[in-house]
Amino acid sequence: MFLILFFKLFRAFRAFHAFRGQKTKPSKGTTMTTQIDEPRPPFPPFTRDTAAQKVRMAEDGWNNRNPERVALAYTADSQWRNRNEFPKGREQIIEFLTRKWATEHQYRLIKELWAYTDHHIAVRFAYEWHNDNGDWFRSYGNENWEFADNGLMQKRYASINDLAITESERLFHWPQGRRPDEHPGLSELGL
Repeated sequence: MFLILFFKLFRAFRAFHAFRGQKTKPSKGTTMTTQIDEPRPPFPPFTRDTAAQKVRMAEDGWNNRNPERVALAYTADSQWRNRNEFPKGREQIIEFLTRKWATEHQYRLIKELWAYTDHHIAVRFAYEWHNDNGDWFRSYGNENWEFADNGLMQKRYASINDLAITESERLFHWPQGRRPDEHPGLSELGL
């Protein structure tokens, strides 16, 4: 048990120091924040517990709806597919999330671990939101994630479908921000 813990700590320490040196002068049109790949534990290879932790961390980040902060969970050159958009790199991720959350009001998201391997995690999710006209939706989807050794997501592929709902059909009732621990997850809600 001690050896396993020692090797996990050693790998985390090594990853931290290996990626600390990647701070470079930003190119034109980028900021220092979008260029830094700060390690983000837990690191691959994942266990069921560390994969579930990554999923909850992603859910919490997206529920806070801060594009700059969310983008730091991804590598500087991260590749996405989100519906019919293909953002690459943190600048485009920030632009995408800024547009998304400007039109998806009262956004509340729940993610759930579906499967995992050493460097990959599959997630299913649902989120509720309304548009500028007050029309409510529940969006269902699946994501496939690939992680770099430093714990940052380098690939994110999302497939999403929208279901029109009435306000009375909403199931996600918590104050804007992090979902409280006592709020049911997708399986508990029958989704």
